[in-house]
This record gives sequence, C-alpha cells and structure tokens, in this order.
Amino acid sequence: MERVSIDEVKPNAVGSDVDRRGLSEPLGATDVAVNHYRLDPGERFSGGLHAHMDQEELFVVVEGEATFETPDEPVTVGAGEAVRFAPGEFQSGKNDGDEPVVALALGAPRESEDVRIPQKCPACGHEDMRAIPGDDGFDLRCPECDAELEG
Repeated sequence: MERVSIDEVKPNAVGSDVDRRGLSEPLGATDVAVNHYRLDPGERFSGGLHAHMDQEELFVVVEGEATFETPDEPVTVGAGEAVRFAPGEFQSGKNDGDEPVVALALGAPRESEDVRIPQKCPACGHEDMRAIPGDDGFDLRCPECDAELEG
C-alpha cells in the first residue's frame, strides 16, 4: 500500500500554470496514470481537442462543473459525476464556469504513446495527425503517409 497527501505533491503542469499534480509516481502506480487537477475559471485539463489511441481516460469531478468538448457536442460533468473516453475518442476538457473545478484524471494503460490531433494531413488527406513531442511543443506526423509538419 502507498499513501500520499495531494497537497504535498508538487504541481507539474507542462507549459501552463494549471494546478496539475501527478499522483502515479508518488503512489507507485505502474499501470494507471492518475492526476489531480484544480482548474480556475477558463483553465483547461490539456491543450486542445485530442485522442489517445492507446489509452482510455476517466475524469471524476469532485467539485465544480467541467465541460468536455467532443466532435459531436459539449458534455458537462458536475461534482459527483464521472465521464469515460475510450481509446480513439476525441475530447478536451475545461472549466467554463465561475467556480473552481477539482477533478481526478485517470488513464490506462499509464503510458500513452499515440496521441492524435483532429487535423487533416496536407499530403494525403488522412483525418488526423499524430502528435510527436519535440523541443518546442510537438510536431505532427501523418500515421498513414508519414508526412511531417512542425507544430
């Protein structure tokens, strides 16, 4: 058994001031990613609309109300509710309200190596591009024809 105080875990949001605390390592989790978020009004869980082709994601809202953009329509998830996105489902969550959102995000398997952005490939027209982490953010590569764009 491992136990951790969320307040004692240092925030580790990449490229933003969002209060995101990774709990996987402090808890010794090897098969699931666990992150604790506190989003002020207007803040986002992640950059934008994306899908993990190799990972399912669950968001459990503890306080407030989070809005998730999907290709079909926005989905609102309130305190005491949870939402699941299957591998390959595009989503992006944010705090559209006036009060803070506190939520847990869980992803399994823990490591996701195939993240897609809904942008057509200019070379072959494939519907989405694969996000490849780079020094200044990420580059985009087509999973169909391997064409590469700088992000």
